[in-house]
Amino acid sequence: MTDPSSDDPGGSPASAPDGGSPTDGGPPTDGGSPGKAAETGATASTDRTRPSDRVVPAGDPSTGGDSLARTVGSAVAVGVLGVLAYVAVSLVFATVGQFVGGFSLGVSLALSLVVGQYVAFVGTGLAYLRLRGFDRARIVEYLGIERPSLLGLVIAVVGAVATFAVALTLSAVVASSGVEPAQNQGAAVAMQNPAIIPAIVLAMFLVVGPCEEFLFRGVVQSRLRESLPAAPAIVVASAVFAPAHVISLSGGGASGVAIAIGLLVFPSLLFGVVYEYTGNLVVVALMHALYNSILLSLLYIVIAYGPELERAAAGGAALLPV
Repeated sequence: MTDPSSDDPGGSPASAPDGGSPTDGGPPTDGGSPGKAAETGATASTDRTRPSDRVVPAGDPSTGGDSLARTVGSAVAVGVLGVLAYVAVSLVFATVGQFVGGFSLGVSLALSLVVGQYVAFVGTGLAYLRLRGFDRARIVEYLGIERPSLLGLVIAVVGAVATFAVALTLSAVVASSGVEPAQNQGAAVAMQNPAIIPAIVLAMFLVVGPCEEFLFRGVVQSRLRESLPAAPAIVVASAVFAPAHVISLSGGGASGVAIAIGLLVFPSLLFGVVYEYTGNLVVVALMHALYNSILLSLLYIVIAYGPELERAAAGGAALLPV
């Protein structure tokens, strides 16, 4: 629409907003507008949609023009509700187990991991998004659920290895201080029953990685990104994710639990950074699963081949030219 107050004596016709002919409302030209072409080129070259690109507009009915306090409050609340739902589901299974005389170890793991995480974490996240009026297609787009590119796979693998290396260093520093962090109950069960570790590793890829990242990165962090810049959104999401693991910790007292939670913050921050960069929930879920699997695999190797490794290390040490 031409501005009636325009000083252009020639009355230059207004460009059509859809890239078509300026006056006849015809179809878009093949080239489109330069801005649109540049946008298309940028999208094709990056091949990713970051969470910041999926921000729901303030005028969207699903947000109601939410304030910063409401956005942060709802994001934190849905994360906490997911954890409480997991506790509730676990209590139900424990009660049922008492009535039937107890479950076998395999059944207990299946109930707590598969049923517990999918019902509590994925169920809570889906319920929240549906409450906001998101349909299936919009949920997939909002969370960034898509097949990862080769670059995404490389990021997942390298990120998991780097996270493990730094986490191992931090754990060594904590151990040297003489303070013992609380132990993960699942890891304790695995140490007592090393034969189930391969099954737990498989569960990391099929259950734990996808379910935890669905809720804490996909739902919580994406919700925070609607009102917050990347850095604070990642920090807040991590501040919800790490303490949520308190339900799986035992021993060490209050200080041990605090240290264990502190050690979990670092991997969580890296998960958040990778999700922000790639915009792909599958990539960060894979990275999470790989990181956990590296820890479990190392545990299995130490338990199964500990004596042999000690003898090999002793023989190797004798060959050092020092």
